[in-house]
Amino acid sequence: MRVFLGVTGASGAPYARRLLQSLAAADCEVGVSVSAAAIEVLATELYGDARLSRGETLARFTEGTGGNVTVFEPSDWQAPYASGSAKVDAYVICPCSMGTLGTIASGAMQNLIHRAASVALKEERKLVLCPRETPLSSIHLENMLTLKRAGATILFLAPGFYHGQGSLETMTVDDLVDFVVARTLDQLGLDNALVPRWGQP
Repeated sequence: MRVFLGVTGASGAPYARRLLQSLAAADCEVGVSVSAAAIEVLATELYGDARLSRGETLARFTEGTGGNVTVFEPSDWQAPYASGSAKVDAYVICPCSMGTLGTIASGAMQNLIHRAASVALKEERKLVLCPRETPLSSIHLENMLTLKRAGATILFLAPGFYHGQGSLETMTVDDLVDFVVARTLDQLGLDNALVPRWGQP
């Protein structure tokens, strides 16, 4: 399976990292593009140092994911994901900032991430957008509705609390991250066992 993963500047770096790891573990061919704002978020939320360079942040972010992960600069309009003629199975933007969501909803394309999402919509391919913002303005909600009507899946980064192996007191951040990532993988049609299914032990 060939998947594009865009990472933008909303809080939610642990989701992006776990999703990338899971896609690589599923032997997907993954093209990753990380916005400038997302680099700062990744460096802060994952590594505790907002001053990490872009190169160092990306090296840490992709570490251990194997040879099927390729990083593309947001300015790389020659990347295969910028064209509908390339065979791509699914596109995910995780996390998806409200700026990115609004740009895609307007039809504008300022970088590879926007263009890839636009390609997904025009080619009627799977596009999963993972926003994380609260509270939401009417502009945010209208943009999400526009994209839903255009064919995108809106998968909000909002974990559930019913899937833990023990009590709520023993639930970890990783458990909450895995809940959302499992739902994202489900949308892509990828089998996973990150969390128990409802009704299963």
